[in-house]
Amino acid sequence: MKVLLFCDDYWHPGKTAIDGIEPLKSKDFEFDIILNANDFSTGLLQKYPVVLFCKSDEVSQTDKNPWRTGEAQKAFVDYVENGGGLVAIHSALVNSKNYGELDKLIGCRFIGHPNNCPVTVQSVKPHPVTEGAGQFIEVDEHYRIEITAPDADVIAASYSPAQGEESKYQEDPYFNTACSIYPSVYVRTQGKGRVCVLTPGHLTAVWLNPQFQKMLSNALKWTSGK
Repeated sequence: MKVLLFCDDYWHPGKTAIDGIEPLKSKDFEFDIILNANDFSTGLLQKYPVVLFCKSDEVSQTDKNPWRTGEAQKAFVDYVENGGGLVAIHSALVNSKNYGELDKLIGCRFIGHPNNCPVTVQSVKPHPVTEGAGQFIEVDEHYRIEITAPDADVIAASYSPAQGEESKYQEDPYFNTACSIYPSVYVRTQGKGRVCVLTPGHLTAVWLNPQFQKMLSNALKWTSGK
């Protein structure tokens, strides 16, 4: 299956996702990759049954200018509503400055995250995306999100323990952060298309975890309608 990987921003180098998809290449997936949003065109999406979306509203790792214009966001919405699949991972959930149509399509608001810490991901209900994927624990950024899509179906949750170290982000310290549980995988539909959101994925070890790989493979197939 042909997949478009759209990745790379200041806090999330594209290499993480590129290394993370490597095992999938032996499982009937073929990837085309866009790192710089200036190389994106609205008609490009139609060439793929599913897009693996791992990019915030920054052109690239070296260019922090926004790229999510109204035209670009509409292209993603039209793509999904006409039957395209969208798998949004980690950095894709960092909202645009003005919460726009692409953020609504993904269906959540990003709240923040504590320091990197052990994050436990566990399925909470049966679904094709979580089928065959067991619980796993990896050090990662534990994303805290508020789901905004009323039809979002949460199929996995994530837990992180309380932390006692100072955050590296001095303007927003997480000293003695309480333990927390948040949605980590959910699915929704819009028009004829399907969306799957996975919050883990800041570090390469998460991508390469066999349980995450299983969910990612399932998500690409499910959103594409396979």
